[in-house]
Amino acid sequence: MGGPDKSGLTFATTYVLSATSACIAETVTFPLDIIKTRLQVQTAADATKRGIFQTAAGIVKEEGVLGLYGGLGPACLRHVVYSGSRVMVYEALRENVFKRNEDGSFPLWKGLLAGMSAGAIGQFIANPTDLVKVQMQTDGKRVAQGLAPKYTGTMHAFRSLYSQAGLAGMWRGWAPSCQRAALVQIGDLTSYDYFKQTILSWGFEDGPTCHAMASAGAGLVAATLGTPADVIKTRVMNQPLDAHGKGTLYSSTFDCLKKTIAQDGALSLYKGFIPGWLRMAPWSLCFFLSFEQLRKALGLSSF
Repeated sequence: MGGPDKSGLTFATTYVLSATSACIAETVTFPLDIIKTRLQVQTAADATKRGIFQTAAGIVKEEGVLGLYGGLGPACLRHVVYSGSRVMVYEALRENVFKRNEDGSFPLWKGLLAGMSAGAIGQFIANPTDLVKVQMQTDGKRVAQGLAPKYTGTMHAFRSLYSQAGLAGMWRGWAPSCQRAALVQIGDLTSYDYFKQTILSWGFEDGPTCHAMASAGAGLVAATLGTPADVIKTRVMNQPLDAHGKGTLYSSTFDCLKKTIAQDGALSLYKGFIPGWLRMAPWSLCFFLSFEQLRKALGLSSF
């Protein structure tokens, strides 16, 4: 038995369908992402330190219900770039570079290489949009403290960050971002692909039940592997800049890692794990169900 029929499937089709599916998943689960981000920027010295439920209630009370969607625009823009790229790269690597076995299976070691490569490449391309998303997600905290917001909208945030640090500054935090993306894609694309193959081998049909089971497992693996790098990425991206556009708190990714552990303890690397996991599981579910159904509707093979 060979691999699935990929006739009619193009890079452009894969890009558009994956970007569309990602925007659906992002919109559904975005409140958990903003809660996770607010938790990650808290330090041990933060006088307004809160837990998960206090953070959620505080956002609604101080910023309104729409505060839970602050930064959704750049988040979806990021996924148009990031998810379109990562899925396209993964599938291209799986089908054309590493290639399946003759029986149509894709070995786990190949999936690990393909997933990490796709995540890192996609994130590097999308880093400016991720930077804007993080900045806008934390901007609501300033408003809640009675301060004026830094940004009036997505484009204003792009212009402001560019004017502060230049083009190179838009890639601030790219190293932990790419590291996180590589790890997350082991949990997302690689694990989903592996779990799906395993579930199909148990006799399940290639349908929504199989896709839901595979995506649930993928979300747990992604959160476990990606949270530490996500914490570092968020802190690096959210630190204040000096007059030259350089970060004032951390000189490098490793410096941020050392200071985070020294100041807040090693467990601080898993700040936001629960909302992150609670988000990644339904995010993966929404994404892969949408992606698989859109492919099916167009008469294309499943992922």
